Amino acid sequence: MSAAGIPLHRRRRLRFILLTIAAAAFAVGAWTGLALLGLPMPGGLPVIAEFHGAFMIGGFLGTVISLERAVAVGRAWAYVAPLASALGALLLFAGAPTLAAYAVLLAGLALTGNSIFVSVRQPALFTGTLAVASACWAAGSVFWLMGRSTTQITAWWLAFLVLTVAAERLELSRLRSPPWISQVTFAIAALLIIVGAARAEFVGEKAWLTGLGFSASTLWLLKHDIALRTVRQSGQTRFSAVCMLAAYLWLGIAGVLMLLVPPGTTTFSYDAAVHAVTLGFILSMIFGHAPIILPAVTGLRITYSALLYGPLALLHISVALRVIADLFEWIELRAASGLLTVVALMSYVGTVLVATQFGGPKNRSAIRA
Repeated sequence: MSAAGIPLHRRRRLRFILLTIAAAAFAVGAWTGLALLGLPMPGGLPVIAEFHGAFMIGGFLGTVISLERAVAVGRAWAYVAPLASALGALLLFAGAPTLAAYAVLLAGLALTGNSIFVSVRQPALFTGTLAVASACWAAGSVFWLMGRSTTQITAWWLAFLVLTVAAERLELSRLRSPPWISQVTFAIAALLIIVGAARAEFVGEKAWLTGLGFSASTLWLLKHDIALRTVRQSGQTRFSAVCMLAAYLWLGIAGVLMLLVPPGTTTFSYDAAVHAVTLGFILSMIFGHAPIILPAVTGLRITYSALLYGPLALLHISVALRVIADLFEWIELRAASGLLTVVALMSYVGTVLVATQFGGPKNRSAIRA
Protein backbone atom coordinates (compact mmCIF):
# COMPACT_ATOMS: atom_id res chain seq x y z
CA MET A 1 0.00 0.00 0.00
CA SER A 2 1.30 3.42 -0.93
CA ALA A 3 1.49 6.07 1.77
CA ALA A 4 0.03 8.41 -0.83
CA GLY A 5 -3.30 6.62 -0.25
CA ILE A 6 -3.34 7.90 3.33
CA PRO A 7 -4.61 11.49 3.74
CA LEU A 8 -1.79 14.00 4.21
CA HIS A 9 -3.09 15.22 7.56
CA ARG A 10 -3.04 11.66 8.94
CA ARG A 11 0.50 11.08 7.68
CA ARG A 12 1.67 14.26 9.34
CA ARG A 13 -0.17 13.42 12.55
CA LEU A 14 1.59 10.04 12.70
CA ARG A 15 4.94 11.68 12.01
CA PHE A 16 4.37 14.22 14.79
CA ILE A 17 3.49 11.44 17.23
CA LEU A 18 6.63 9.49 16.32
CA LEU A 19 8.81 12.60 16.53
CA THR A 20 7.30 13.45 19.92
CA ILE A 21 8.16 9.99 21.25
CA ALA A 22 11.65 10.30 19.77
CA ALA A 23 12.09 13.68 21.44
CA ALA A 24 10.96 12.24 24.77
CA ALA A 25 13.44 9.38 24.37
CA PHE A 26 16.16 11.93 23.67
CA ALA A 27 15.23 13.95 26.76
CA VAL A 28 15.28 10.88 29.00
CA GLY A 29 18.51 9.73 27.37
CA ALA A 30 20.15 13.08 28.07
CA TRP A 31 18.82 13.05 31.64
CA THR A 32 20.12 9.55 32.31
CA GLY A 33 23.42 10.56 30.73
CA LEU A 34 23.78 13.23 33.39
CA ALA A 35 22.97 10.63 36.03
CA LEU A 36 25.77 8.43 34.72
CA LEU A 37 28.13 11.39 35.09
CA GLY A 38 27.35 11.39 38.81
CA LEU A 39 25.04 14.37 38.91
CA PRO A 40 22.09 14.22 41.35
CA MET A 41 18.90 13.39 39.45
CA PRO A 42 15.17 13.26 40.34
CA GLY A 43 13.90 9.97 41.75
CA GLY A 44 13.26 7.16 39.31
CA LEU A 45 15.51 8.16 36.43
CA PRO A 46 18.75 6.72 37.84
CA VAL A 47 17.04 3.32 37.83
CA ILE A 48 16.85 3.38 34.03
CA ALA A 49 20.23 5.06 33.55
CA GLU A 50 21.69 1.77 32.32
CA PHE A 51 19.49 2.15 29.21
CA HIS A 52 20.98 5.53 28.32
CA GLY A 53 22.33 4.21 25.02
CA ALA A 54 19.09 2.42 24.18
CA PHE A 55 17.10 5.62 24.67
CA MET A 56 19.51 7.72 22.61
CA ILE A 57 20.29 5.32 19.75
CA GLY A 58 17.26 3.03 19.67
CA GLY A 59 14.51 5.34 20.85
CA PHE A 60 15.69 8.65 19.42
CA LEU A 61 18.10 8.21 16.51
CA GLY A 62 16.58 4.93 15.34
CA THR A 63 13.10 6.45 15.22
CA VAL A 64 14.23 9.60 13.43
CA ILE A 65 16.39 7.78 10.88
CA SER A 66 13.74 5.14 10.11
CA LEU A 67 11.01 7.80 9.91
CA GLU A 68 13.06 9.79 7.42
CA ARG A 69 13.59 6.60 5.40
CA ALA A 70 9.87 5.75 5.54
CA VAL A 71 8.96 9.17 4.17
CA ALA A 72 11.48 8.66 1.35
CA VAL A 73 10.20 5.16 0.53
CA GLY A 74 6.63 6.45 0.42
CA ARG A 75 4.94 3.15 1.34
CA ALA A 76 2.71 2.56 4.35
CA TRP A 77 4.59 -0.62 5.35
CA ALA A 78 7.82 1.39 5.60
CA TYR A 79 6.44 2.96 8.79
CA VAL A 80 6.78 -0.34 10.65
CA ALA A 81 10.39 0.55 11.49
CA PRO A 82 9.79 3.94 13.17
CA LEU A 83 6.64 2.61 14.87
CA ALA A 84 8.56 -0.33 16.34
CA SER A 85 11.45 1.90 17.43
CA ALA A 86 9.07 4.35 19.10
CA LEU A 87 7.31 1.42 20.78
CA GLY A 88 10.68 0.28 22.10
CA ALA A 89 11.18 3.68 23.70
CA LEU A 90 7.72 3.54 25.30
CA LEU A 91 8.42 0.06 26.65
CA LEU A 92 11.66 1.33 28.18
CA PHE A 93 9.68 4.14 29.81
CA ALA A 94 7.30 1.50 31.18
CA GLY A 95 10.15 -0.56 32.65
CA ALA A 96 9.95 -3.49 30.23
CA PRO A 97 13.48 -3.67 28.75
CA THR A 98 13.14 -7.18 27.30
CA LEU A 99 10.03 -6.28 25.32
CA ALA A 100 11.77 -3.02 24.33
CA ALA A 101 14.71 -4.99 22.97
CA TYR A 102 12.35 -7.10 20.83
CA ALA A 103 10.68 -3.93 19.53
CA VAL A 104 14.00 -2.32 18.66
CA LEU A 105 15.11 -5.54 16.96
CA LEU A 106 11.92 -5.47 14.88
CA ALA A 107 12.69 -1.85 14.01
CA GLY A 108 16.20 -2.76 12.87
CA LEU A 109 14.93 -5.66 10.77
CA ALA A 110 12.17 -3.53 9.26
CA LEU A 111 14.63 -0.73 8.43
CA THR A 112 16.92 -3.32 6.85
CA GLY A 113 13.98 -4.50 4.75
CA ASN A 114 13.19 -0.90 3.73
CA SER A 115 16.81 -0.36 2.77
CA ILE A 116 16.99 -3.58 0.75
CA PHE A 117 13.82 -2.50 -1.08
CA VAL A 118 15.51 0.77 -2.03
CA SER A 119 18.76 -1.02 -2.93
CA VAL A 120 16.95 -3.39 -5.32
CA ARG A 121 15.20 -0.48 -7.02
CA GLN A 122 18.36 1.63 -7.12
CA PRO A 123 21.47 -0.59 -7.02
CA ALA A 124 24.42 1.48 -5.81
CA LEU A 125 27.11 1.41 -3.17
CA PHE A 126 25.35 3.98 -1.02
CA THR A 127 22.01 2.09 -0.99
CA GLY A 128 23.81 -1.17 -0.20
CA THR A 129 25.69 0.54 2.62
CA LEU A 130 22.41 1.84 4.06
CA ALA A 131 21.11 -1.73 4.14
CA VAL A 132 24.27 -3.00 5.84
CA ALA A 133 24.10 -0.14 8.35
CA SER A 134 20.52 -1.05 9.23
CA ALA A 135 21.56 -4.68 9.69
CA CYS A 136 24.19 -3.47 12.17
CA TRP A 137 21.42 -1.87 14.22
CA ALA A 138 19.55 -5.18 14.23
CA ALA A 139 22.74 -7.07 15.15
CA GLY A 140 23.28 -4.84 18.17
CA SER A 141 19.70 -5.48 19.25
CA VAL A 142 20.27 -9.24 19.01
CA PHE A 143 23.24 -8.87 21.37
CA TRP A 144 21.01 -6.83 23.69
CA LEU A 145 18.52 -9.71 23.85
CA MET A 146 21.39 -12.15 24.43
CA GLY A 147 22.44 -10.18 27.48
CA ARG A 148 25.81 -9.17 26.08
CA SER A 149 27.78 -6.25 27.51
CA THR A 150 26.81 -2.68 26.70
CA THR A 151 30.16 -2.20 24.96
CA GLN A 152 29.44 -4.98 22.46
CA ILE A 153 25.97 -3.65 21.75
CA THR A 154 27.28 -0.12 21.36
CA ALA A 155 29.91 -1.20 18.82
CA TRP A 156 27.21 -2.42 16.43
CA TRP A 157 24.96 0.56 17.03
CA LEU A 158 27.81 2.99 16.39
CA ALA A 159 28.53 1.13 13.14
CA PHE A 160 24.86 1.69 12.26
CA LEU A 161 25.13 5.43 12.87
CA VAL A 162 28.49 6.01 11.19
CA LEU A 163 27.69 3.93 8.10
CA THR A 164 24.25 5.53 7.74
CA VAL A 165 25.72 9.02 7.72
CA ALA A 166 28.60 8.00 5.46
CA ALA A 167 26.22 6.35 2.96
CA GLU A 168 24.02 9.44 2.78
CA ARG A 169 27.06 11.63 2.18
CA LEU A 170 28.31 9.15 -0.44
CA GLU A 171 25.05 9.65 -2.32
CA LEU A 172 25.54 13.44 -2.36
CA SER A 173 29.23 13.16 -3.23
CA ARG A 174 28.24 11.89 -6.68
CA LEU A 175 27.59 15.53 -7.58
CA ARG A 176 31.37 16.00 -7.53
CA SER A 177 31.93 12.96 -9.79
CA PRO A 178 34.63 11.30 -7.63
CA PRO A 179 36.88 8.68 -9.30
CA TRP A 180 35.91 5.01 -9.05
CA ILE A 181 38.78 4.35 -6.66
CA SER A 182 36.99 6.53 -4.08
CA GLN A 183 34.16 3.99 -3.90
CA VAL A 184 36.69 1.22 -3.31
CA THR A 185 38.23 3.26 -0.49
CA PHE A 186 34.79 3.91 0.97
CA ALA A 187 33.90 0.20 0.90
CA ILE A 188 37.17 -0.74 2.61
CA ALA A 189 36.59 1.82 5.38
CA ALA A 190 33.06 0.49 5.94
CA LEU A 191 34.31 -3.09 6.03
CA LEU A 192 36.92 -2.20 8.65
CA ILE A 193 34.24 -0.71 10.90
CA ILE A 194 32.02 -3.78 10.56
CA VAL A 195 34.83 -6.25 11.20
CA GLY A 196 35.94 -4.15 14.17
CA ALA A 197 32.43 -4.43 15.64
CA ALA A 198 32.42 -8.19 15.01
CA ARG A 199 35.77 -8.49 16.85
CA ALA A 200 34.26 -6.63 19.86
CA GLU A 201 37.03 -4.05 19.74
CA PHE A 202 35.13 -1.74 22.08
CA VAL A 203 35.75 -4.33 24.78
CA GLY A 204 39.43 -5.16 24.35
CA GLU A 205 42.77 -3.39 24.45
CA LYS A 206 43.28 -3.35 20.68
CA ALA A 207 40.91 -1.51 18.35
CA TRP A 208 43.01 -0.90 15.26
CA LEU A 209 40.39 -2.06 12.75
CA THR A 210 37.72 0.27 14.12
CA GLY A 211 40.27 3.04 14.50
CA LEU A 212 41.44 2.65 10.92
CA GLY A 213 37.83 2.45 9.73
CA PHE A 214 36.84 5.68 11.48
CA SER A 215 40.02 7.42 10.32
CA ALA A 216 39.65 6.26 6.71
CA SER A 217 36.01 7.32 6.69
CA THR A 218 37.02 10.76 7.95
CA LEU A 219 39.65 11.19 5.26
CA TRP A 220 37.18 10.07 2.62
CA LEU A 221 34.51 12.49 3.81
CA LEU A 222 36.93 15.41 4.07
CA LYS A 223 38.13 14.76 0.52
CA HIS A 224 34.91 13.96 -1.34
CA ASP A 225 32.00 15.49 0.58
CA ILE A 226 30.12 18.37 -1.09
CA ALA A 227 30.32 20.27 2.22
CA LEU A 228 33.78 21.35 1.07
CA ARG A 229 32.02 23.26 -1.69
CA THR A 230 28.86 24.42 0.09
CA VAL A 231 30.81 25.86 3.04
CA ARG A 232 31.80 28.69 0.67
CA GLN A 233 28.17 29.74 0.32
CA SER A 234 26.11 31.64 2.88
CA GLY A 235 23.21 31.33 5.30
CA GLN A 236 21.78 27.95 6.21
CA THR A 237 23.79 26.20 3.50
CA ARG A 238 27.08 27.33 5.02
CA PHE A 239 25.89 26.52 8.55
CA SER A 240 25.01 22.96 7.56
CA ALA A 241 28.40 22.54 5.88
CA VAL A 242 30.23 23.83 8.96
CA CYS A 243 28.30 21.36 11.12
CA MET A 244 29.28 18.50 8.84
CA LEU A 245 32.96 19.38 8.56
CA ALA A 246 33.20 19.76 12.34
CA ALA A 247 31.46 16.40 12.72
CA TYR A 248 34.00 14.71 10.45
CA LEU A 249 36.85 16.00 12.60
CA TRP A 250 35.29 14.32 15.66
CA LEU A 251 34.93 11.06 13.78
CA GLY A 252 38.64 11.33 12.98
CA ILE A 253 39.43 12.04 16.62
CA ALA A 254 37.43 8.95 17.60
CA GLY A 255 39.53 6.94 15.16
CA VAL A 256 42.75 8.25 16.64
CA LEU A 257 41.50 7.50 20.16
CA MET A 258 40.67 3.93 19.14
CA LEU A 259 44.20 3.52 17.77
CA LEU A 260 46.17 5.21 20.55
CA VAL A 261 43.96 4.78 23.62
CA PRO A 262 41.75 1.72 22.92
CA PRO A 263 38.54 1.40 24.97
CA GLY A 264 39.91 -1.30 27.26
CA THR A 265 43.11 0.49 28.32
CA THR A 266 42.01 3.24 30.74
CA THR A 267 39.03 3.98 32.95
CA PHE A 268 37.28 6.37 30.57
CA SER A 269 38.86 5.65 27.17
CA TYR A 270 35.69 3.86 26.06
CA ASP A 271 33.61 6.85 27.09
CA ALA A 272 35.89 9.23 25.18
CA ALA A 273 35.66 7.30 21.90
CA VAL A 274 31.92 6.69 22.13
CA HIS A 275 31.04 10.30 22.86
CA ALA A 276 33.42 11.66 20.24
CA VAL A 277 31.16 9.77 17.82
CA THR A 278 27.73 10.26 19.38
CA LEU A 279 28.12 13.85 20.58
CA GLY A 280 30.79 15.27 18.30
CA PHE A 281 29.95 13.45 15.08
CA ILE A 282 26.24 12.59 15.28
CA LEU A 283 24.88 15.60 17.19
CA SER A 284 26.81 18.00 14.98
CA MET A 285 25.23 16.31 11.95
CA ILE A 286 21.81 16.70 13.58
CA PHE A 287 22.43 20.40 14.18
CA GLY A 288 23.20 20.79 10.49
CA HIS A 289 20.40 18.60 9.13
CA ALA A 290 17.46 19.42 11.44
CA PRO A 291 16.45 22.65 9.60
CA ILE A 292 16.29 20.59 6.39
CA ILE A 293 14.83 17.29 7.61
CA LEU A 294 12.08 18.64 9.88
CA PRO A 295 10.32 20.60 7.10
CA ALA A 296 10.59 17.59 4.78
CA VAL A 297 9.11 15.19 7.37
CA THR A 298 6.53 17.42 9.07
CA GLY A 299 5.70 20.11 6.51
CA LEU A 300 6.54 22.81 9.05
CA ARG A 301 8.52 25.87 8.08
CA ILE A 302 11.83 26.36 9.86
CA THR A 303 13.67 29.66 9.93
CA TYR A 304 17.47 29.73 9.90
CA SER A 305 19.33 32.17 12.15
CA ALA A 306 23.04 32.90 12.30
CA LEU A 307 22.65 32.72 16.10
CA LEU A 308 22.72 28.92 15.69
CA TYR A 309 26.50 29.15 15.52
CA GLY A 310 26.43 29.86 19.26
CA PRO A 311 24.87 26.51 20.30
CA LEU A 312 27.07 24.76 17.74
CA ALA A 313 30.20 26.24 19.34
CA LEU A 314 28.95 25.26 22.81
CA LEU A 315 28.37 21.72 21.61
CA HIS A 316 31.91 21.26 20.33
CA ILE A 317 33.43 22.91 23.38
CA SER A 318 31.47 20.49 25.57
CA VAL A 319 32.66 17.49 23.55
CA ALA A 320 36.27 18.69 23.74
CA LEU A 321 35.95 19.03 27.52
CA ARG A 322 34.37 15.57 27.73
CA VAL A 323 37.19 13.90 25.82
CA ILE A 324 39.91 15.77 27.75
CA ALA A 325 38.24 14.92 31.06
CA ASP A 326 38.01 11.27 30.06
CA LEU A 327 41.65 11.06 29.05
CA PHE A 328 42.87 12.66 32.27
CA GLU A 329 40.14 11.13 34.46
CA TRP A 330 38.91 14.49 35.71
CA ILE A 331 35.54 13.56 37.23
CA GLU A 332 34.29 17.10 37.91
CA LEU A 333 35.09 18.27 34.38
CA ARG A 334 33.24 15.26 32.93
CA ALA A 335 30.12 16.27 34.84
CA ALA A 336 30.48 19.91 33.80
CA SER A 337 30.89 18.91 30.15
CA GLY A 338 27.61 17.00 30.31
CA LEU A 339 25.77 20.04 31.63
CA LEU A 340 27.32 22.19 28.89
CA THR A 341 26.13 19.71 26.26
CA VAL A 342 22.57 19.99 27.60
CA VAL A 343 22.84 23.79 27.52
CA ALA A 344 24.01 23.60 23.89
CA LEU A 345 21.05 21.39 22.97
CA MET A 346 18.50 23.53 24.77
CA SER A 347 19.89 26.75 23.30
CA TYR A 348 19.83 25.21 19.81
CA VAL A 349 16.17 24.23 20.14
CA GLY A 350 15.32 27.59 21.69
CA THR A 351 17.08 29.51 18.92
CA VAL A 352 15.26 27.54 16.21
CA LEU A 353 11.89 28.13 17.90
CA VAL A 354 12.45 31.85 18.40
CA ALA A 355 13.85 32.34 14.89
CA THR A 356 10.92 30.46 13.36
CA GLN A 357 8.39 32.40 15.43
CA PHE A 358 9.79 35.85 14.71
CA GLY A 359 11.79 35.38 11.53
CA GLY A 360 10.57 36.82 8.26
CA PRO A 361 8.91 34.53 5.71
CA LYS A 362 11.58 35.31 3.14
CA ASN A 363 14.17 33.60 5.34
CA ARG A 364 12.18 30.43 5.92
CA SER A 365 12.85 27.02 4.55
CA ALA A 366 9.62 25.79 3.00
CA ILE A 367 10.38 22.19 2.04
CA ARG A 368 7.06 20.37 2.00
CA ALA A 369 6.43 16.65 2.57
